[in-house]
Amino acid sequence: MEGIIPLWKEKGMTSHDCVFKMRKILKTKKIGHSGTLDPDVEGVLPIAIGKATKVLEYMVNSKKTYEGEITLGYSTTTEDGSGETVLSKTVDDQLKLEDIDKAMDSFIGEIIQTPPMYSAVKVNGRRLYEYARAGETVDRPSRSVNIYNYERISNISYNSEESTASFAFKVSCSKGTYVRTLAVDTGEYLGYPSHMSKLMRTESGGYHAVDSFTLAQVKQAMDDSELEKIINPLESVLTSFSSYHLNEEEWSKVKNGSLIPKNQVPENIKMPVVFYLKQKAVAIYSDHPNKLDLLKPIKVLRTEL
Repeated sequence: MEGIIPLWKEKGMTSHDCVFKMRKILKTKKIGHSGTLDPDVEGVLPIAIGKATKVLEYMVNSKKTYEGEITLGYSTTTEDGSGETVLSKTVDDQLKLEDIDKAMDSFIGEIIQTPPMYSAVKVNGRRLYEYARAGETVDRPSRSVNIYNYERISNISYNSEESTASFAFKVSCSKGTYVRTLAVDTGEYLGYPSHMSKLMRTESGGYHAVDSFTLAQVKQAMDDSELEKIINPLESVLTSFSSYHLNEEEWSKVKNGSLIPKNQVPENIKMPVVFYLKQKAVAIYSDHPNKLDLLKPIKVLRTEL
């Protein structure tokens, strides 16, 4: 069994929980996921099975899209709704939509983020949330991420009892982006403590919410022997790469991971390139770092068909 199943992770489950349950449903151990989602977050979690685990890194590194909600008026220890209140400030009900949009526009592009204390980033061998739970603080490493699109997708909703204001957003971003931190920084730009009050991942690894299946649906497909209706070939992850179709003689070298002459493929093919045989992706090659006339394997996907 091999392929990609775009799973819809439900709230309350960890990504590891999903992998564990998928192993039981599919009765196979070689399964991995393409990027952790917090337990409180629902959304697209592509699951790789069998040889498809070899292309997980390309899904992990792909663009992610989220829809959620930012609440202005108070910040929390976790930067989302599960934490304890840190700061609070009454929100003026005259907040202007254009000011929010201007704030969001300012984050589009490459930005530097500092991960929240309640995150899985490791510092000195311990995860940040372990320090946070122990009441300890530690210097956190900043990272560069890319925000491709960031927009407000609702009007402002005021809560007079809590003196807060909320609005929905949509963001497309690179691997490693902390959307919670983006919500906090957006509030800071507007002059208010804030937090991310809702979040849902709608795109990951090239798969969208509409493409996804729940654990119950996966189990039903397995029970009905109709898994082929919901599983995607590993090739579906590699569509952004250049491609080259091998002949049998070329295949005999590629399947052994041999270096091959660069002039074997057309000059207009960009690197890296996916080699195919009989419509199956068998290897990914790119320029050799030292031998300019040769191509070297990045990853051998299949050694037999």
